[in-house]
Amino acid sequence: MEINVTLHDGTIRRYPQGTTIEQIAESISTGLKKNAVAGKVNGKTVDLNQPIEHDSLIEIVTMDSRDGLEIYRHSTAHLMAQAIKRIYGDKAVKLGIGPVIEDGFYYDIDIEKPLSTDDLATIEKEMEKISQENLPIVRRGISRAEAIKTFEELEEPLKLELIRDLPEDVELTIYDQGDFFDLCRGPHLPSTGRIKAFKLLNVAGAYWRGDSNNKMLQRIYGTSFPKKAQLEEHLHFLEEAKKRDHRKLGKELELFMFSEEAPGMPFYLPKGMTIRTELEDFARELQRQRGYEEVRTPLMMNNRVWEHSGHWDHYKDNMYFTNVDETKFALKPMNCPGHMLIFKNSLRSYRELPIRISEFGQVHRHEFSGALNGMMRVRTFCQDDAHLFVLPEQIEDEISRVIELIDHVYQVFGFEYKVELSTRPEDYMGSAELWDQAELSLQNVLENRGISYRVNEGDGAFYGPKIDFHILDALKRSWQCGTIQLDFQMPEKFELSYIAEDNQKHQPVVIHRAVYGSIDRFIGILTEHFSGAFPLWLAPIQAKILPVSENYVDHAFKVKKSLEEAGIRVEVDMRNEKLGYKIREAQLEKVPYMFVIGENEKNSDNVSVRKRGEGDLGSINIQEIIAQINEEIHARK
Repeated sequence: MEINVTLHDGTIRRYPQGTTIEQIAESISTGLKKNAVAGKVNGKTVDLNQPIEHDSLIEIVTMDSRDGLEIYRHSTAHLMAQAIKRIYGDKAVKLGIGPVIEDGFYYDIDIEKPLSTDDLATIEKEMEKISQENLPIVRRGISRAEAIKTFEELEEPLKLELIRDLPEDVELTIYDQGDFFDLCRGPHLPSTGRIKAFKLLNVAGAYWRGDSNNKMLQRIYGTSFPKKAQLEEHLHFLEEAKKRDHRKLGKELELFMFSEEAPGMPFYLPKGMTIRTELEDFARELQRQRGYEEVRTPLMMNNRVWEHSGHWDHYKDNMYFTNVDETKFALKPMNCPGHMLIFKNSLRSYRELPIRISEFGQVHRHEFSGALNGMMRVRTFCQDDAHLFVLPEQIEDEISRVIELIDHVYQVFGFEYKVELSTRPEDYMGSAELWDQAELSLQNVLENRGISYRVNEGDGAFYGPKIDFHILDALKRSWQCGTIQLDFQMPEKFELSYIAEDNQKHQPVVIHRAVYGSIDRFIGILTEHFSGAFPLWLAPIQAKILPVSENYVDHAFKVKKSLEEAGIRVEVDMRNEKLGYKIREAQLEKVPYMFVIGENEKNSDNVSVRKRGEGDLGSINIQEIIAQINEEIHARK
C-alpha cells in the first residue's frame, strides 16, 4: 500500500507505507540524507528511522537548522551522561535532567565527588571514545509500570520523581546507546558517531528542579557543534565575552560595585556615576528639544494605587511591600501610575496635548538571587521613562517621533537594532476591539516608515501592544532596550480626561516609552560593547597627564587646570614611576588621551600627545588639543 507524502515545498510524492524519514531524505538526494538528523511529521519532530504509516506532511530536519542543532546538542548531553556513568559507575551517579539551552546544554547529576576542571577533561576524553564507537541511538517505548521498575532497580530517584510527575496519558520512551540508556522523549541523532565537536565548559551547583528546598546537584555545562571550526569560533567568542564581562571591567575600571548588604542593587563609584550622568544629560538634552517635561515621583505609594493600575494583579510576586501608619505601601515596580496621577492633577485642554512627561525613575522588582547577573539583572534600576498623553489622531505621529529619537540615540553608540511588534497577551486588560485598534496603529507606523519587523505573538504588556527594539552589541548579542507601548487601558482606570473642542470630557491615549530601558543595564551593555574603552564623551577620565619625573609635576597641574577650565575630565599620574609604566597603566585604564610632560613641554605651551588606538601624535599646542578634544566631545565621538 502506498501513501502520499507532502514535502515542505508543497511537492507530493508516493511512497510505500512504512517508509522511514531517512529513506525519504535519501530518495530526494544523497546530500540530504547525509545532512539529515531528524524529521517532522505533521509538525511533530521524530527520529530518522520513524516509519510513515499515513498520508502526511513531511519536513527533513538538517544539521544546519535550529531544530537540527538542538537535536545534536541534546544527543551530546546523553553522550556526556554515558561517559560520566562509565567513569564513576552506575551506582555513584544519579541522573537528573539534561536539556538543551542557548548555545549548548547541561546535565544535572547527583554525585558525591565534587567535579573539577580536570574531571571535565577526563569526561571529554571518554565522550570522544564513545563517539568513535559509533553506537546506534535507538528509541523504544516503555510502559509506566516497566519504567518505574527499571529505574527502581537502577536506584535512580530523580528519574522516578520525573516519571511520577508526568501525566498518565504521556507516552514514555527510552533511548538506548550501547551500555547506556536514558528516559527521554527525543528525538536523537541516529548514532554517537555523528557527534564530532564538543567542549565541557564548567560545573556549578543547581537545586534539583530549581527549588531551594530540594537537594543541591552538580550541573555540568557544555556546548557542541557539527564542525570543529564552528566550535573553535564559539569558544573564541566565549573568551572575548569573558574579557568584556562588565562585572570584571566594572571592578577593574572602578565603575560600580555590589555588596552583600544589598544583593542585586548596584553601588555607583565616582567613575561609573560620571558615565551615568553623561547618559542622563544626553537624554535630557534630546528630550528638551522635543518638548518633554521632566518630573519626579515617589519611590513608594499606597497599595491601592497598584491595585487600581492593574500592577498588583500582574506584578505582586515581584514587588516589595511595607506598612506605613498601618497602611500597606509598595515600592514602585514601574513609573506609569505616578505619571497618571500627575496628569490628573490639573484640568487639561485638547490644545495642550500631546503632553510628554519624562522621569529617570528608580524602580524595584524582586528577582531570585540565582537570577541576579551584575548590572544586567538587578533588583533596583533606573528607567528612562516617559509617558505621552495624546489625542487619538496624534498617536501615529507621536510614535513616529519616538522611533526617530530611539534611532538617533542608537546611532550615536553605533548600535544596529532589530524591531519586534508584540501583540495581545493572554492576561490582557480591556476590550479586544481596542487592542486591535492599538496593534494596527503600531503596525501602520512601522510600515509607513519602511521599518522591517517581526511579530512576537502574545508578548505585549498587559495594558497594550508594544514595539521593542533589540540592539546588537560588538559581539552581535541581542539586548532588548527601547520600547514603545500603546495604552488605552490605564487612562480609563485612572479616569484621565481633557476638555475637547466640543467642551466635553474625553479620554487621552497614553504612549509609554523608554530608550535606554534600564540605565544600569545599558551601562553594563555599553561596558561590554566598548570593552571598557568608552568613547571620549562618555569616558570617566578623558585625559591623563603623565609627568616624566617629579620635576614636572607642578607644570602638569597647571596643564590640568587649563583642561578642567575647558570642561575636560582629567587626572595627573604623579607617582614616582618610569614613564613606560605610567603609559601602560593609562592604557589598561583605557583613557582616550595621554599627555606626556617633560623638559620641552615645560618650556613651551605644548604637550606630547598619545591617543588611544592611534598612538603618538607628537607635540601639540595645549589650546589646539583642548579645541580638538572639545570638538570630539561635542560630536559625541
